[in-house]
Amino acid sequence: MNANKALWEKGDFTRIAASMRDSGTALAASIGIKSGQSVLDLGCGDGTTAVPAAKLGADVLGVDISSNLVAAGNRRAAAEGLNNLHFQEGDASHLDDIENDRFDLVISIFGAMFAPSPSDVAKEMVRVTRPGGRIVMGNWIPGDPTLVAQVLKISSAYSPPLPAGFVSPMLWGKEDEVVARFQAADIEPSCISCSRDTYTFEYPGPPAALLNDFIQFYGPTINAVESAESNGHAEQLKSELLALFEQQNHSPVNDVTAISAAFLRVTVLVK
Repeated sequence: MNANKALWEKGDFTRIAASMRDSGTALAASIGIKSGQSVLDLGCGDGTTAVPAAKLGADVLGVDISSNLVAAGNRRAAAEGLNNLHFQEGDASHLDDIENDRFDLVISIFGAMFAPSPSDVAKEMVRVTRPGGRIVMGNWIPGDPTLVAQVLKISSAYSPPLPAGFVSPMLWGKEDEVVARFQAADIEPSCISCSRDTYTFEYPGPPAALLNDFIQFYGPTINAVESAESNGHAEQLKSELLALFEQQNHSPVNDVTAISAAFLRVTVLVK
């Protein structure tokens, strides 16, 4: 099986996505989505951004490599009565069944950054965006002190060595890398802008409960715990992660968690 597909079909990411709904709605609103626009949400999960985009009146296609997340997204669309939203399985590196110049807007929020072959991802996003359209990405920032970058950093220290030639998805959070990748896809640097933004995880329980969901349902953390268990370091890993979650919780309410995470917001104008 494709290693990226296996990673995101591990556990149940919908449990993590539940803590991301409000920020997903706010982010979709901030993008300037208009009724009747054709929108692709790439690496969409079960629709954290796609559902609010459809509610704003866009015609939305969500594409994700994980079959269970695609099924969950289509269930959400049906439950919401959103006939303008459909989910299908696909690889952000190879959008083979999507024609050129199809979308007014291509969105990928913490999705396509995890696909292999980032140069192909950039080219595919540009290819399926019509001239005059936009690409908007949200990418976690390497080395950032906030939640997700630190979860991935801690987890990687307990995970097996990466295969030769592996390109870290976190490089999508570096502005110079982003510019280089889109330049290689024939986008002028003047058409690429990056800014720091914030996403908040909100959970109706204490930080330890949110961490437990990450341990059970978030692929990278699942892999790290399994690896740590094999060499007797699982409790050390969990202790490090718990300290992180508790330190970063800024909710003023007991037994409610709110943790913000910084990301690089990328906007690309396609001419």
